[in-house]
Amino acid sequence: MTRTGQISPATASQSRRALVAGSVGNFIEWYEFGVYGYLATLIAGNFFTLEGQTGMTGLLLTYASFALAFFCRPIGAIIFGRIGDRIGRKPTLIAVVLLMTLATAIIGLLPTYAQIGVAAPLLLTLMRMFQGLFAGGEFGGAVSLMTEFAPKCKRGIYGAWQSFTVSLGLLTGVALVALLVQTLPEAQMKDWGWRIPFLLALPMGLVALYLRLKLDETPNFVASQKDEPEVQKTAAGKASAVATAKAIALGIGRMMGWSAGGYTFLVVMPSYLQTSLHATFLQALVATVLANVGFALAILPSGWLSDKIGRKKVMMIAVFAVIVLSFPLLHLLQNPQSSLLVKGIAVLIAGATIGMIAGPGPAMLAEMFPTRVRYTGLGLSYSLSNAVFSGCAGLIITGLIKETGNLDIPAYYVVATCLVSLFALMTLRKDDHLRDLDE
Repeated sequence: MTRTGQISPATASQSRRALVAGSVGNFIEWYEFGVYGYLATLIAGNFFTLEGQTGMTGLLLTYASFALAFFCRPIGAIIFGRIGDRIGRKPTLIAVVLLMTLATAIIGLLPTYAQIGVAAPLLLTLMRMFQGLFAGGEFGGAVSLMTEFAPKCKRGIYGAWQSFTVSLGLLTGVALVALLVQTLPEAQMKDWGWRIPFLLALPMGLVALYLRLKLDETPNFVASQKDEPEVQKTAAGKASAVATAKAIALGIGRMMGWSAGGYTFLVVMPSYLQTSLHATFLQALVATVLANVGFALAILPSGWLSDKIGRKKVMMIAVFAVIVLSFPLLHLLQNPQSSLLVKGIAVLIAGATIGMIAGPGPAMLAEMFPTRVRYTGLGLSYSLSNAVFSGCAGLIITGLIKETGNLDIPAYYVVATCLVSLFALMTLRKDDHLRDLDE
C-alpha cells in the first residue's frame, strides 16, 4: 500500500478526544445488544410466546430476531462505510450514534404480544433490524477514528479501547439487569421492568452525540482527501475492489473465533445456563458478569502487548488457548460436583481468553485496509463475521441442543470457528504493528 500523502501528526488532546468519542458509541451498541441477550427469556415471554408454542420455541424466535439484527449490520457497514470513506469519519459517526440510540429507545416503548398480538414481535424485529443497520456503521468508523489518531507504536492499545468499551457495555447491561431483578418483583420485571435498560440508552446517546460533535477529522482522512485525484491515477494507489474483497474475506476468517467465542461465552451463556443446566436467572447473570470481567481484564494488556511483540503472536496464543480450554471449562460448568468457586473461575478464564483475542483485534483489522476503504473494509469484516458467527450463535446452539440433547454444543461451536481463525491468523505479517497504516 502506498502512503496517501503528508499526514500531520495528531496532538495528544486530539488523540484523547478520539479515544473517548470512538469508544462511547461502542459502549452504547454493546450495552443494548447485551441487554437484549440477558433479557432474552423475558423478551420471549412478552413478544414471542405464541399460542400453542413452548417456551423453547419462544426463545428460538427471540434469537432469530437477534440474528436478523446482525444480518442487517453488513448493509449498514456498506452504506455508512462508503459515506465515511467519502465525506469523513466525524459526520458519519454522529449520524450513526443518533440513529442507533433512537432505535434502542423505541424498543423500550413497544407494546407486547398480549396487547397488540402478532404485530408486537414484528415491530420488535423491525426495530432490531434498524439497530443492526445503524450499528453496522459504528465499528468501522470508531476503529478508523481511534487507530488513525493513534501514534504508530500505540495502535494496539488504542484499538483495544474499542473492545474494552464493548466489555464495559456488556457489564453495564448485565449489572443493570441484575439490579432490576433484585429490586423489582418478578411480575413487575416481566411487565415493565425490562423496558428500563432500553430507555436508558437515550441519555447515553445524548452524551455520545455531544462528544462526537467536538471531534476533529482524522489526519489520515484529511491527507487522503487532499491527494485523492493524484492517488487515483496510479495503479499502486488505487484501492482495487478485488484486493479489498480478499482482505475482507481474510478479516472474517481471522475474526470467526472472536465472534463465535465472544457471543457464546459472554451473551448466550445466561440462556444456556438457565435452559440447559437449570440455573436460576440470577445465577446465570452472576456467571455472565464473571465471564465479562475476565474478558475486560485481558483486553487492554493484550492490546498493549501486541504493540510490543506483534498482533500475530498474541492472537494466535489466545485462539489456541480457546481451542484447548473450551471443553474442559464447559465440563466444569456441567458437573454438579463442581463448587461455585470452581465454576466462577471457569467462566472468568473463558472470558479472558476471548479478551486476549479482542485486545489486538481492532488494530489488526485497521492495518489490513488503506485509508480510502478502511471504514468500509473494517465495518464489513466485522459485521459479516458477527452476523454469521455471533448473531447466529444463540440460534445455532439452542437449536442443536434442542435437536440432539448434547450439552457440549457450545464448545464444539467455539472450537470449530477458532480452528479456522488459527489458520487465518498464520497469514499475518510479524511486523504489521511496526508499519504505518498506509505503508
